[in-house]
Amino acid sequence: MPASATKALRVAVLADSDTRWKWGALTASRVCPADTEIHLDGYLLRGRATPTPRQLREVGVGADSLREVTALEFLRAMDGARGDGARDGKPYDVLVLALVGGGVQAMLHGLGRLWRDRAERPVVVTGYVGVVYEKLADGLLLRHGADLVLANSRQDAERFRAVYEGVGADPAAVTEVALPFLGGAAYAGDRDPYTVVFAAQPSVPDSRKDRTYLLDRLIRHARLHPGREVLLKLRSRPGEHTTHIEELPYQKLVQRADPPPNFRLVYGHMGDVLDRTDLLVTVSSTAALESLHRRIPTVVLTDLGVREVLGNHHFVGSGCLASWDQLDAGHRPVPDPEWVARQGVAADGGYDTAFDEAGKRIAALLARPGGLPPLAPYYTPATAPGYLPGILARHHLAPDGTPLPGAPAADRPPGPVRQVVRRAARGAYRHGVQRVAPVIRRMGEL
Repeated sequence: MPASATKALRVAVLADSDTRWKWGALTASRVCPADTEIHLDGYLLRGRATPTPRQLREVGVGADSLREVTALEFLRAMDGARGDGARDGKPYDVLVLALVGGGVQAMLHGLGRLWRDRAERPVVVTGYVGVVYEKLADGLLLRHGADLVLANSRQDAERFRAVYEGVGADPAAVTEVALPFLGGAAYAGDRDPYTVVFAAQPSVPDSRKDRTYLLDRLIRHARLHPGREVLLKLRSRPGEHTTHIEELPYQKLVQRADPPPNFRLVYGHMGDVLDRTDLLVTVSSTAALESLHRRIPTVVLTDLGVREVLGNHHFVGSGCLASWDQLDAGHRPVPDPEWVARQGVAADGGYDTAFDEAGKRIAALLARPGGLPPLAPYYTPATAPGYLPGILARHHLAPDGTPLPGAPAADRPPGPVRQVVRRAARGAYRHGVQRVAPVIRRMGEL
Protein backbone atom coordinates (compact mmCIF):
# COMPACT_ATOMS: atom_id res chain seq x y z
CA MET A 1 0.00 0.00 0.00
CA PRO A 2 1.43 3.45 -0.80
CA ALA A 3 2.72 5.40 2.18
CA SER A 4 0.00 8.02 1.75
CA ALA A 5 -2.68 5.32 2.04
CA THR A 6 -1.35 3.81 5.29
CA LYS A 7 -2.59 6.76 7.36
CA ALA A 8 -6.01 7.36 5.85
CA LEU A 9 -8.46 5.21 3.95
CA ARG A 10 -11.74 6.28 2.38
CA VAL A 11 -14.34 3.58 2.90
CA ALA A 12 -17.94 3.26 1.70
CA VAL A 13 -20.51 0.85 3.11
CA LEU A 14 -23.77 0.05 1.32
CA ALA A 15 -26.28 -1.70 3.62
CA ASP A 16 -29.93 -2.68 3.33
CA SER A 17 -30.93 -3.19 6.99
CA ASP A 18 -29.93 -2.22 10.52
CA THR A 19 -28.06 -5.46 11.21
CA ARG A 20 -26.20 -5.32 7.89
CA TRP A 21 -25.25 -1.68 8.50
CA LYS A 22 -23.81 -2.73 11.85
CA TRP A 23 -21.92 -5.62 10.25
CA GLY A 24 -20.66 -3.55 7.32
CA ALA A 25 -19.49 -0.54 9.33
CA LEU A 26 -17.79 -2.66 11.99
CA THR A 27 -16.22 -4.88 9.34
CA ALA A 28 -14.79 -1.80 7.65
CA SER A 29 -13.14 -0.72 10.90
CA ARG A 30 -11.84 -4.23 11.63
CA VAL A 31 -10.24 -4.99 8.27
CA CYS A 32 -8.36 -1.71 8.08
CA PRO A 33 -5.03 -1.48 9.96
CA ALA A 34 -5.30 -0.26 13.54
CA ASP A 35 -3.07 2.76 12.86
CA THR A 36 -5.17 3.84 9.89
CA GLU A 37 -7.56 6.76 9.96
CA ILE A 38 -10.83 5.82 8.28
CA HIS A 39 -13.23 8.20 6.57
CA LEU A 40 -16.48 6.25 6.40
CA ASP A 41 -19.42 7.14 4.14
CA GLY A 42 -22.56 5.11 4.72
CA TYR A 43 -25.27 4.43 2.15
CA LEU A 44 -28.58 2.82 3.13
CA LEU A 45 -30.27 1.02 0.26
CA ARG A 46 -33.90 2.06 0.11
CA GLY A 47 -36.29 -0.85 0.60
CA ARG A 48 -38.60 -2.65 2.99
CA ALA A 49 -35.90 -3.01 5.67
CA THR A 50 -34.30 0.44 5.47
CA PRO A 51 -33.50 1.19 9.12
CA THR A 52 -35.34 3.90 10.99
CA PRO A 53 -33.45 6.60 12.92
CA ARG A 54 -34.28 4.73 16.16
CA GLN A 55 -32.80 1.49 14.82
CA LEU A 56 -29.65 3.31 13.72
CA ARG A 57 -29.27 4.84 17.18
CA GLU A 58 -29.72 1.42 18.77
CA VAL A 59 -27.06 -0.11 16.51
CA GLY A 60 -24.69 2.56 17.79
CA VAL A 61 -22.33 2.61 14.81
CA GLY A 62 -21.76 6.01 13.27
CA ALA A 63 -20.28 7.32 10.03
CA ASP A 64 -18.81 10.54 8.68
CA SER A 65 -21.83 10.75 6.38
CA LEU A 66 -24.95 8.65 6.01
CA ARG A 67 -27.71 8.85 3.42
CA GLU A 68 -30.49 6.77 1.92
CA VAL A 69 -30.17 5.82 -1.76
CA THR A 70 -31.65 3.65 -4.47
CA ALA A 71 -29.39 1.24 -6.31
CA LEU A 72 -29.07 3.63 -9.24
CA GLU A 73 -28.33 6.58 -6.97
CA PHE A 74 -25.57 4.56 -5.34
CA LEU A 75 -24.06 3.63 -8.68
CA ARG A 76 -24.11 7.26 -9.66
CA ALA A 77 -22.29 8.14 -6.43
CA MET A 78 -19.66 5.52 -7.25
CA ASP A 79 -19.31 6.97 -10.76
CA GLY A 80 -17.70 10.11 -9.36
CA ALA A 81 -15.28 12.54 -10.94
CA ARG A 82 -12.53 9.93 -10.86
CA GLY A 83 -14.78 7.00 -11.56
CA ASP A 84 -14.35 5.26 -8.22
CA GLY A 85 -15.08 7.79 -5.60
CA ALA A 86 -17.25 9.69 -3.23
CA ARG A 87 -19.53 12.66 -3.62
CA ASP A 88 -16.60 15.06 -3.32
CA GLY A 89 -14.87 13.37 -6.24
CA LYS A 90 -12.19 11.72 -4.13
CA PRO A 91 -11.80 7.99 -4.65
CA TYR A 92 -12.79 5.30 -2.19
CA ASP A 93 -10.18 2.74 -1.23
CA VAL A 94 -12.58 0.10 0.09
CA LEU A 95 -16.24 -0.62 -0.61
CA VAL A 96 -18.17 -2.97 1.71
CA LEU A 97 -21.38 -4.42 0.27
CA ALA A 98 -23.50 -5.37 3.30
CA LEU A 99 -26.53 -6.63 1.38
CA VAL A 100 -28.58 -9.72 0.67
CA GLY A 101 -27.06 -11.92 -2.04
CA GLY A 102 -29.20 -10.51 -4.85
CA GLY A 103 -28.25 -6.97 -3.91
CA VAL A 104 -24.56 -7.86 -3.91
CA GLN A 105 -24.87 -9.46 -7.35
CA ALA A 106 -26.68 -6.45 -8.78
CA MET A 107 -24.05 -4.07 -7.44
CA LEU A 108 -21.21 -6.23 -8.76
CA HIS A 109 -22.67 -6.06 -12.27
CA GLY A 110 -23.56 -2.38 -12.06
CA LEU A 111 -20.13 -1.46 -10.69
CA GLY A 112 -18.43 -3.82 -13.12
CA ARG A 113 -19.93 -1.87 -16.00
CA LEU A 114 -18.84 1.46 -14.47
CA TRP A 115 -15.29 0.30 -13.82
CA ARG A 116 -14.69 -2.00 -16.77
CA ASP A 117 -12.06 0.29 -18.29
CA ARG A 118 -10.64 1.56 -15.00
CA ALA A 119 -7.83 -0.21 -13.20
CA GLU A 120 -8.04 2.12 -10.21
CA ARG A 121 -11.12 1.17 -8.28
CA PRO A 122 -12.00 0.33 -4.66
CA VAL A 123 -11.37 -3.09 -3.16
CA VAL A 124 -14.84 -4.65 -2.96
CA VAL A 125 -15.62 -6.63 0.20
CA THR A 126 -18.74 -8.61 1.11
CA GLY A 127 -19.84 -11.41 3.41
CA TYR A 128 -22.53 -12.54 5.83
CA VAL A 129 -23.99 -10.91 8.95
CA GLY A 130 -24.04 -14.11 10.99
CA VAL A 131 -24.65 -17.84 10.88
CA VAL A 132 -25.03 -19.23 7.35
CA TYR A 133 -27.60 -21.98 7.80
CA GLU A 134 -29.62 -21.81 4.58
CA LYS A 135 -29.18 -21.14 0.87
CA LEU A 136 -25.43 -21.71 1.15
CA ALA A 137 -24.73 -22.25 -2.56
CA ASP A 138 -27.25 -19.64 -3.72
CA GLY A 139 -25.99 -16.92 -1.39
CA LEU A 140 -22.33 -17.64 -2.06
CA LEU A 141 -22.61 -17.62 -5.84
CA LEU A 142 -24.52 -14.33 -5.68
CA ARG A 143 -21.57 -12.88 -3.74
CA HIS A 144 -18.90 -14.27 -6.06
CA GLY A 145 -17.03 -11.55 -7.91
CA ALA A 146 -16.10 -9.41 -4.91
CA ASP A 147 -12.40 -9.09 -4.17
CA LEU A 148 -12.95 -10.47 -0.66
CA VAL A 149 -15.79 -12.74 0.43
CA LEU A 150 -15.49 -12.84 4.20
CA ALA A 151 -16.14 -16.06 6.12
CA ASN A 152 -16.91 -15.59 9.81
CA SER A 153 -15.18 -18.80 10.92
CA ARG A 154 -12.81 -21.56 9.89
CA GLN A 155 -15.82 -23.80 9.25
CA ASP A 156 -17.45 -21.25 6.94
CA ALA A 157 -14.19 -20.63 5.05
CA GLU A 158 -13.89 -24.34 4.30
CA ARG A 159 -17.52 -24.57 3.18
CA PHE A 160 -17.28 -21.45 1.03
CA ARG A 161 -14.19 -22.65 -0.82
CA ALA A 162 -15.77 -26.07 -1.40
CA VAL A 163 -18.85 -24.49 -3.02
CA TYR A 164 -16.79 -22.26 -5.33
CA GLU A 165 -14.44 -25.05 -6.33
CA GLY A 166 -17.39 -27.36 -6.92
CA VAL A 167 -18.86 -25.11 -9.63
CA GLY A 168 -15.53 -24.12 -11.13
CA ALA A 169 -15.52 -20.62 -9.64
CA ASP A 170 -12.31 -19.06 -8.32
CA PRO A 171 -12.25 -19.49 -4.49
CA ALA A 172 -9.35 -17.07 -3.95
CA ALA A 173 -11.61 -14.30 -2.61
CA VAL A 174 -12.71 -16.35 0.42
CA THR A 175 -11.02 -14.86 3.50
CA GLU A 176 -11.42 -16.14 7.03
CA VAL A 177 -12.28 -13.51 9.64
CA ALA A 178 -14.76 -13.49 12.55
CA LEU A 179 -17.99 -11.71 13.38
CA PRO A 180 -17.01 -8.05 13.77
CA PHE A 181 -19.32 -7.29 16.70
CA LEU A 182 -17.95 -9.81 19.21
CA GLY A 183 -16.41 -8.49 22.39
CA GLY A 184 -17.36 -7.32 25.84
CA ALA A 185 -16.38 -8.52 29.28
CA ALA A 186 -16.09 -12.26 29.88
CA TYR A 187 -18.73 -13.83 32.12
CA ALA A 188 -17.57 -13.81 35.75
CA GLY A 189 -20.34 -15.83 37.42
CA ASP A 190 -23.93 -15.54 38.58
CA ARG A 191 -25.34 -12.06 39.02
CA ASP A 192 -27.97 -10.84 41.42
CA PRO A 193 -30.62 -11.24 40.27
CA TYR A 194 -29.82 -14.22 38.06
CA THR A 195 -30.91 -13.13 34.57
CA VAL A 196 -32.24 -15.33 31.76
CA VAL A 197 -32.45 -13.73 28.31
CA PHE A 198 -34.36 -15.14 25.36
CA ALA A 199 -32.99 -13.67 22.12
CA ALA A 200 -35.95 -13.52 19.75
CA GLN A 201 -35.66 -13.71 15.97
CA PRO A 202 -37.96 -11.98 13.47
CA SER A 203 -38.63 -15.03 11.29
CA VAL A 204 -37.58 -18.11 13.29
CA PRO A 205 -39.93 -19.74 14.01
CA ASP A 206 -42.48 -18.22 11.68
CA SER A 207 -45.80 -19.74 12.79
CA ARG A 208 -48.12 -18.31 15.42
CA LYS A 209 -48.33 -21.69 17.13
CA ASP A 210 -44.57 -22.05 17.54
CA ARG A 211 -43.98 -18.44 18.57
CA THR A 212 -46.80 -18.65 21.12
CA TYR A 213 -45.31 -21.87 22.46
CA LEU A 214 -41.89 -20.26 22.98
CA LEU A 215 -43.44 -17.24 24.67
CA ASP A 216 -45.53 -19.47 26.97
CA ARG A 217 -42.48 -21.49 27.97
CA LEU A 218 -40.48 -18.34 28.68
CA ILE A 219 -43.29 -17.00 30.89
CA ARG A 220 -43.60 -20.41 32.60
CA HIS A 221 -39.87 -20.34 33.35
CA ALA A 222 -40.31 -16.93 34.95
CA ARG A 223 -43.12 -18.25 37.15
CA LEU A 224 -41.10 -21.33 38.15
CA HIS A 225 -38.15 -19.14 39.14
CA PRO A 226 -39.57 -15.98 40.75
CA GLY A 227 -36.09 -15.01 41.98
CA ARG A 228 -34.80 -14.75 38.43
CA GLU A 229 -35.18 -11.87 36.02
CA VAL A 230 -36.48 -13.21 32.69
CA LEU A 231 -36.05 -10.94 29.67
CA LEU A 232 -37.42 -11.24 26.15
CA LYS A 233 -34.86 -9.42 23.98
CA LEU A 234 -36.53 -8.02 20.85
CA ARG A 235 -34.84 -6.80 17.70
CA SER A 236 -37.33 -4.18 16.55
CA ARG A 237 -40.49 -2.40 17.57
CA PRO A 238 -43.84 -3.00 15.82
CA GLY A 239 -43.85 -1.39 12.38
CA GLU A 240 -40.09 -1.69 11.94
CA HIS A 241 -38.29 -4.30 9.87
CA THR A 242 -34.84 -5.71 10.24
CA THR A 243 -32.98 -8.19 8.03
CA HIS A 244 -35.97 -10.57 8.04
CA ILE A 245 -39.69 -9.82 7.95
CA GLU A 246 -41.52 -10.32 11.26
CA GLU A 247 -45.18 -11.03 10.66
CA LEU A 248 -46.03 -11.96 14.27
CA PRO A 249 -44.16 -9.69 16.69
CA TYR A 250 -43.87 -11.03 20.21
CA GLN A 251 -45.12 -7.64 21.44
CA LYS A 252 -48.56 -8.55 20.03
CA LEU A 253 -48.51 -12.10 21.37
CA VAL A 254 -47.56 -11.06 24.88
CA GLN A 255 -50.65 -8.83 25.07
CA ARG A 256 -52.74 -12.01 25.35
CA ALA A 257 -50.53 -13.47 28.09
CA ASP A 258 -50.33 -12.71 31.79
CA PRO A 259 -46.61 -12.59 32.56
CA PRO A 260 -45.34 -12.37 36.15
CA PRO A 261 -43.54 -9.28 37.51
CA ASN A 262 -40.07 -10.78 36.88
CA PHE A 263 -40.75 -11.03 33.12
CA ARG A 264 -40.31 -8.09 30.76
CA LEU A 265 -39.51 -7.04 27.22
CA VAL A 266 -36.21 -5.31 26.46
CA TYR A 267 -34.70 -3.59 23.44
CA GLY A 268 -31.32 -2.00 22.91
CA HIS A 269 -27.82 -3.09 21.97
CA MET A 270 -27.25 -6.83 22.37
CA GLY A 271 -23.90 -6.21 24.00
CA ASP A 272 -25.52 -4.14 26.74
CA VAL A 273 -28.03 -6.90 27.42
CA LEU A 274 -25.29 -9.55 27.56
CA ASP A 275 -23.52 -7.46 30.20
CA ARG A 276 -26.20 -8.61 32.65
CA THR A 277 -26.99 -12.08 31.26
CA ASP A 278 -26.42 -15.34 33.17
CA LEU A 279 -28.14 -17.63 30.66
CA LEU A 280 -28.77 -16.85 26.98
CA VAL A 281 -31.53 -18.84 25.30
CA THR A 282 -32.41 -18.78 21.60
CA VAL A 283 -33.56 -20.89 18.69
CA SER A 284 -30.64 -20.03 16.40
CA SER A 285 -29.83 -16.34 16.76
CA THR A 286 -26.33 -15.03 16.10
CA ALA A 287 -26.63 -13.72 19.66
CA ALA A 288 -25.67 -17.26 20.70
CA LEU A 289 -22.23 -16.72 19.17
CA GLU A 290 -21.87 -13.36 20.93
CA SER A 291 -22.79 -15.06 24.19
CA LEU A 292 -20.39 -17.97 23.66
CA HIS A 293 -17.60 -15.54 22.90
CA ARG A 294 -18.08 -14.09 26.38
CA ARG A 295 -18.34 -17.60 27.88
CA ILE A 296 -21.90 -16.96 29.04
CA PRO A 297 -23.92 -20.20 29.47
CA THR A 298 -25.83 -20.51 26.19
CA VAL A 299 -28.73 -22.73 25.14
CA VAL A 300 -30.02 -23.43 21.64
CA LEU A 301 -33.54 -24.80 21.99
CA THR A 302 -34.58 -28.23 20.71
CA ASP A 303 -38.27 -27.92 21.66
CA LEU A 304 -39.36 -27.40 18.04
CA GLY A 305 -36.92 -30.00 16.73
CA VAL A 306 -33.40 -29.69 15.37
CA ARG A 307 -34.21 -28.65 11.81
CA GLU A 308 -32.62 -26.81 8.94
CA VAL A 309 -35.62 -24.50 8.63
CA LEU A 310 -34.96 -23.29 12.18
CA GLY A 311 -31.21 -22.95 11.76
CA ASN A 312 -30.46 -24.71 15.04
CA HIS A 313 -28.92 -27.61 13.12
CA HIS A 314 -25.88 -25.33 12.80
CA PHE A 315 -25.26 -25.93 16.52
CA VAL A 316 -25.10 -29.73 16.31
CA GLY A 317 -21.96 -30.73 18.20
CA SER A 318 -21.81 -27.46 20.15
CA GLY A 319 -22.95 -28.90 23.47
CA CYS A 320 -25.53 -26.11 23.67
CA LEU A 321 -28.65 -27.95 22.51
CA ALA A 322 -31.29 -28.32 25.25
CA SER A 323 -35.03 -28.00 25.88
CA TRP A 324 -37.10 -25.78 28.14
CA ASP A 325 -37.86 -28.79 30.37
CA GLN A 326 -34.13 -29.19 31.00
CA LEU A 327 -33.71 -25.46 31.67
CA ASP A 328 -36.65 -25.42 34.07
CA ALA A 329 -34.93 -28.23 35.98
CA GLY A 330 -31.70 -26.24 36.30
CA HIS A 331 -29.60 -27.51 33.39
CA ARG A 332 -26.54 -25.39 32.50
CA PRO A 333 -24.92 -26.26 29.17
CA VAL A 334 -21.18 -26.74 28.69
CA PRO A 335 -20.04 -25.83 25.15
CA ASP A 336 -17.64 -28.07 23.26
CA PRO A 337 -14.34 -26.14 23.01
CA GLU A 338 -13.37 -27.58 19.63
CA TRP A 339 -16.72 -26.66 18.11
CA VAL A 340 -16.53 -23.16 19.56
CA ALA A 341 -13.01 -22.66 18.20
CA ARG A 342 -14.14 -23.61 14.70
CA GLN A 343 -16.81 -20.90 14.88
CA GLY A 344 -14.25 -18.16 15.52
CA VAL A 345 -15.84 -17.15 18.82
CA ALA A 346 -13.42 -18.54 21.41
CA ALA A 347 -12.36 -15.69 23.70
CA ASP A 348 -8.78 -16.95 23.99
CA GLY A 349 -6.95 -14.02 22.40
CA GLY A 350 -7.27 -15.27 18.83
CA TYR A 351 -10.06 -12.82 18.09
CA ASP A 352 -7.60 -9.95 18.34
CA THR A 353 -5.86 -11.16 15.17
CA ALA A 354 -8.91 -12.58 13.36
CA PHE A 355 -9.01 -9.72 10.83
CA ASP A 356 -5.27 -9.45 10.18
CA GLU A 357 -5.32 -11.61 7.06
CA ALA A 358 -8.15 -9.58 5.52
CA GLY A 359 -6.24 -6.38 6.25
CA LYS A 360 -3.11 -7.74 4.59
CA ARG A 361 -5.06 -8.79 1.51
CA ILE A 362 -6.69 -5.38 1.20
CA ALA A 363 -3.31 -3.67 1.54
CA ALA A 364 -1.83 -5.93 -1.15
CA LEU A 365 -4.72 -5.25 -3.52
CA LEU A 366 -4.45 -1.49 -3.04
CA ALA A 367 -0.72 -1.69 -3.78
CA ARG A 368 -1.16 -3.98 -6.80
CA PRO A 369 0.89 -2.71 -9.76
CA GLY A 370 -1.36 -1.54 -12.57
CA GLY A 371 -4.44 -1.46 -10.35
CA LEU A 372 -7.14 -4.08 -9.90
CA PRO A 373 -8.63 -6.40 -12.52
CA PRO A 374 -12.26 -6.02 -13.63
CA LEU A 375 -14.94 -7.45 -11.36
CA ALA A 376 -15.76 -10.96 -12.59
CA PRO A 377 -18.88 -12.52 -10.99
CA TYR A 378 -19.56 -16.20 -11.58
CA TYR A 379 -23.07 -15.40 -12.79
CA THR A 380 -23.17 -13.84 -16.23
CA PRO A 381 -25.73 -13.78 -19.06
CA ALA A 382 -23.87 -16.82 -20.38
CA THR A 383 -23.74 -18.91 -17.17
CA ALA A 384 -27.18 -18.02 -15.74
CA PRO A 385 -29.36 -16.58 -18.53
CA GLY A 386 -32.57 -17.67 -16.81
CA TYR A 387 -31.67 -16.38 -13.35
CA LEU A 388 -29.43 -13.32 -13.55
CA PRO A 389 -31.77 -10.95 -15.45
CA GLY A 390 -34.44 -11.25 -12.76
CA ILE A 391 -31.93 -10.58 -9.98
CA LEU A 392 -30.68 -7.43 -11.70
CA ALA A 393 -34.12 -6.22 -12.74
CA ARG A 394 -35.15 -5.91 -9.08
CA HIS A 395 -32.62 -3.08 -8.91
CA HIS A 396 -33.61 -1.63 -12.31
CA LEU A 397 -30.52 -3.02 -14.06
CA ALA A 398 -30.29 -4.82 -17.40
CA PRO A 399 -28.23 -8.02 -17.77
CA ASP A 400 -25.23 -5.94 -18.88
CA GLY A 401 -25.41 -3.77 -15.73
CA THR A 402 -26.88 -0.69 -17.43
CA PRO A 403 -30.07 0.99 -16.11
CA LEU A 404 -33.24 -0.44 -17.58
CA PRO A 405 -35.43 1.82 -19.72
CA GLY A 406 -37.90 3.66 -17.53
CA ALA A 407 -35.77 3.24 -14.38
CA PRO A 408 -36.18 6.06 -11.84
CA ALA A 409 -33.81 8.92 -12.54
CA ALA A 410 -30.77 8.66 -10.28
CA ASP A 411 -30.00 12.35 -10.46
CA ARG A 412 -33.41 13.69 -9.40
CA PRO A 413 -33.46 14.42 -5.66
CA PRO A 414 -36.71 13.40 -3.96
CA GLY A 415 -39.01 16.35 -3.34
CA PRO A 416 -41.29 16.74 -0.31
CA VAL A 417 -44.20 15.00 -1.98
CA ARG A 418 -42.09 12.02 -3.05
CA GLN A 419 -40.68 11.74 0.46
CA VAL A 420 -44.15 11.72 2.02
CA VAL A 421 -45.42 9.17 -0.50
CA ARG A 422 -42.34 7.00 0.07
CA ARG A 423 -42.81 7.00 3.85
CA ALA A 424 -46.51 6.24 3.47
CA ALA A 425 -45.81 3.37 1.07
CA ARG A 426 -43.23 1.88 3.40
CA GLY A 427 -45.63 2.14 6.32
CA ALA A 428 -48.40 0.51 4.27
CA TYR A 429 -46.07 -2.33 3.34
CA ARG A 430 -45.10 -2.96 6.94
CA HIS A 431 -48.76 -2.79 8.01
CA GLY A 432 -49.67 -5.31 5.32
CA VAL A 433 -46.91 -7.70 6.36
CA GLN A 434 -47.67 -7.61 10.08
CA ARG A 435 -51.44 -7.20 10.13
CA VAL A 436 -53.14 -8.00 6.82
CA ALA A 437 -51.04 -10.96 5.63
CA PRO A 438 -51.51 -13.05 8.82
CA VAL A 439 -55.29 -12.50 8.68
CA ILE A 440 -55.46 -13.58 5.04
CA ARG A 441 -53.31 -16.63 5.83
CA ARG A 442 -55.61 -17.68 8.67
CA MET A 443 -58.69 -17.20 6.49
CA GLY A 444 -57.10 -19.42 3.85
CA GLU A 445 -56.70 -22.18 6.42
CA LEU A 446 -60.39 -22.21 7.37
